[in-house]
Amino acid sequence: MKPIVETINLKKTYMLGKVPVHALRGVNLRVYPRDFMAILGPSGSGKSTLLNLIGALDKPTEGKVIIDGVDISALNESQLAELRRKIGFVFQFFNLVPRLSALENVELPLAIAGVSKSERRKKAIELLKMVGLEDRMKHKPMELSGGEQQRVAIARALINNPRYLLMDEPTGNLDSKTANEIMKLVEKLNEEENITVILVTHNQSLANYAERVVHIVDGVLRGGDE
Repeated sequence: MKPIVETINLKKTYMLGKVPVHALRGVNLRVYPRDFMAILGPSGSGKSTLLNLIGALDKPTEGKVIIDGVDISALNESQLAELRRKIGFVFQFFNLVPRLSALENVELPLAIAGVSKSERRKKAIELLKMVGLEDRMKHKPMELSGGEQQRVAIARALINNPRYLLMDEPTGNLDSKTANEIMKLVEKLNEEENITVILVTHNQSLANYAERVVHIVDGVLRGGDE
């Protein structure tokens, strides 16, 4: 089976004034279809840098990021933007549009892409039902709890049929009970809908939901290419 995401000897160096900061030091990682992987590491370990690279939001200093067989370093900005459509992003902050309903928020990526209203509405309704919000579709973000808002964000991330879901501290704004509910939802999506998940976190309890856990410390990954 071919990996969806692969990094080869991935290195990223930033300049802090005249001082080089080696954020990643030769990371090798493979993520396969239907994986549920957690990348676990403390603050400053390089996990956010790795997230940006496997999300096609940045390019490496050395090494390769290969997504669906394509080396992203060879792509121009337009091609990178198209590639990002294959990735579903879920962040700590829900980033919902306050004036839009839950349904309209989920529809938004397809509306921007010019998909017909009837088609995008049908798909958005299906996704909101999948995340358990069939009774909250017309509510705006301010009328939803934090957990409900994150469910909307997850549904929106899935609207383009992404190759994988990239989650960056997705429960950081939630209490522990709601966080567990969200992670059980993600676990269900992975097991029942075969959605590939990459979770980036510093929280061991969140990482415990994943089937594979790799550790990153000081820009070095352990267990990524096993």
